[in-house]
Amino acid sequence: MIEQLKSLDNSLLLALNGSDSAYWDAVMWIITKTQTWIPLLVVVLYVVLKNCGFRRFLLIVVGLALTILLADRISSGLIKPFFMRWRPTHDATFLDTIDTVFAYRGGRYGFVSSHAANTFAVFAYLSLILRSRLMTFALLLWACLSTYSRVYLGVHFPGDVLFGSLLGLLLGLLVYRLYVRASELSDGGERQYYSTAYTSSGFLHSDMHLLVFTLMLTYLCVFLVAIPLATR
Repeated sequence: MIEQLKSLDNSLLLALNGSDSAYWDAVMWIITKTQTWIPLLVVVLYVVLKNCGFRRFLLIVVGLALTILLADRISSGLIKPFFMRWRPTHDATFLDTIDTVFAYRGGRYGFVSSHAANTFAVFAYLSLILRSRLMTFALLLWACLSTYSRVYLGVHFPGDVLFGSLLGLLLGLLVYRLYVRASELSDGGERQYYSTAYTSSGFLHSDMHLLVFTLMLTYLCVFLVAIPLATR
């Protein structure tokens, strides 16, 4: 059974890794970079501060930081050293068969993907905080594309990102439950909002549209910046 799963993982890697397009190589290279998403993070913090009291804002930010810290440390500090599964870019079986971009190889071990754990932890936590279907879908798209970029670049097997994503979802949910408990202790818990102008957790729908606009604008910038990068 284990060998069959490994064989499936290897086959999916070869099917999903890379392309013959220098443009899409550049797109995935930019998407995988953490710095690309800093503007989105800034707008998220602005929206949270605008819609929440300062105490609740601090709780949400601390929860977000804890979510990322746990996802990164558990995946990189505990799971990778325990399993010591080579990345495709360090596995002798795949060195001559996978596509890489700009000679990027990553660290030695890849199970589980810290990138997938971090992005899906943020997706789960923020989706539960914001309670917006539109934003949940937009964040899911962001998490999936960011995670897929790791397989495209050849630095992770599909199984690495799958289990990293599941770890992230679990940690995002766990930290959200801690946030809810902290909210109950500090000010009696979150209020429920029933106005059509707000999500059920008290965020203006117009601000959710602002977040989605920021995300779409970031993707547009990615596609534009990739043009000169692909021709280098």
